[in-house]
Amino acid sequence: MRAPNIPIILLAAGQSSRMGGRDKLLEVVDGMPLLRRQALMALAAKAGPVFVTLPEAPHPRYDVIDDLDVTVIPVPDAAEGMNASLRRGVAALPTDATAAMLLLADLPDLTRADLITCLRAVDLASNMSIWRGATEDGKPGHPIIFAATHFAAFAKLTGDSGGRDIVAAAQDQTQLIPLPSQHARRDLDTPEAWEAWRRENPTR
Repeated sequence: MRAPNIPIILLAAGQSSRMGGRDKLLEVVDGMPLLRRQALMALAAKAGPVFVTLPEAPHPRYDVIDDLDVTVIPVPDAAEGMNASLRRGVAALPTDATAAMLLLADLPDLTRADLITCLRAVDLASNMSIWRGATEDGKPGHPIIFAATHFAAFAKLTGDSGGRDIVAAAQDQTQLIPLPSQHARRDLDTPEAWEAWRRENPTR
């Protein structure tokens, strides 16, 4: 049975340092900036409240989601790496949240259906405590849903590990959820990666 009230934390405070001055989260996908697309996708999954971590304002990313029903979490220490966003995002969760989904903002192939597939796999009465999207050939990726039993561990994270230590310590409690193709892992961090993706996806 799907667990109730699973907030989604959309991680969007990264610096796009490999984009040569462009912001990958403002690249146009499906007719809109990628960050807006991802936020709308998270809202459409109807899992619970949506939180978005962003660099400190002012920043252009605020402008593309300022009309959406999301809670923005500024991350003044974003330069530290992803764990700064994870600490602040998890700390902002409602006290009654039984689990939370972590969603990377730079995975343009993910769909609302993918998020729902992962959410429906959550069973808090089972011996699993992490549910993780995977490629169709079984490689672990995103999104990742953590049961609330892991929340306290996020407060101790530093650096840019992205919570890998938490996942590694719970391998026997992790369920991989196959998603279509490479949806769970295909991120676009460089202009070259974007150009290749657009050649493969000319209608998007």
